[in-house]
Amino acid sequence: MHVRSRWVAMVLALSAGMVMMQAHAVVPVLVIHGGAGVIKRDMDPATQKAIRAKLREALEHGYAQLKAGKPALDAVTAAITVLEDDPHFNAGKGAVFTHEGTNEMDAAIMDGSTLRAGAVADVGHVKNPILLARAVMEHSPHVMLAGQGAETFAREQGIPLVDASYFRTEYRWQQLQKALKRDRLGQHQDEEAEGHFGTVGAVALDTHGHLAAGTSTGGMTDKRWGRIGDSPIIGAGTYANAGCAVSGTGWGEFYIRTVAAHAICMRVAVMHEPLKQAADEVINREIPKLGGDGGAIVLGADGSFAMPFNTSGMFRGWIGADGVPHVAIFADEHP
Repeated sequence: MHVRSRWVAMVLALSAGMVMMQAHAVVPVLVIHGGAGVIKRDMDPATQKAIRAKLREALEHGYAQLKAGKPALDAVTAAITVLEDDPHFNAGKGAVFTHEGTNEMDAAIMDGSTLRAGAVADVGHVKNPILLARAVMEHSPHVMLAGQGAETFAREQGIPLVDASYFRTEYRWQQLQKALKRDRLGQHQDEEAEGHFGTVGAVALDTHGHLAAGTSTGGMTDKRWGRIGDSPIIGAGTYANAGCAVSGTGWGEFYIRTVAAHAICMRVAVMHEPLKQAADEVINREIPKLGGDGGAIVLGADGSFAMPFNTSGMFRGWIGADGVPHVAIFADEHP
């Protein structure tokens, strides 16, 4: 009886523990962006509708991973891949053109629970740069690979490569032609419309309470000399730790100079600032003070999130406990 009693007690204890674990299960959250700097005159109703639909698809695709109990990394990768495959966003298929008429893409991903990270820069044939960034993190001893070396690694890992023509869209090509004309005339471009904005990103919280962040971009229209922005730089445009995950979009040089993503998370973790306050201080105060602008998505381990930006709009969305995608484009919308 004594042995039986101990066995029953053990079963009851285990059952109680499982109930407690279920009661304290973390509600997963996914937040995404498709770039800041949106201006209404550039988007007709059909384009707006298509973009909103793709944002919802990315949220649903990523959240399905979280609902299935998969890690935050899987949700981030899934959501960003959807956006990379759509020509409306400045990443993957919709990447902008450099001054020379080529595409140079960057991406990064980071696991907040382990601080592992992977990044790629200046790749021109990788269909989904976010997949290669993750492969760098998981299957190489390095954090960042660039150019031809990164593409050699992609081949070794079986990451899909495509002909450069895959990335050509007429809309992006005409953006470059306008920029080149301005260059010849010595005119300044409308930065918000065609300059340093674009980029897609995602931050996720999984059922285990782990965070991840990822960012992918085509960079700046008319960029030269192999310019690399903040997106693939860990701590600048992409960062995640145990308590905070960030993906930025905007004028990359200023995100690099302020180490923006890391700065937000340090404000949360070390200075114990509320997440929204920390995000606002860096994105809407520190960066503009230096002359930059843009936006970001920020997610905390408690499920709280912020989507600050200081441009006329930012493609953005989130999905949480209700399982319903919430999306927005312009500044006067509250998803």
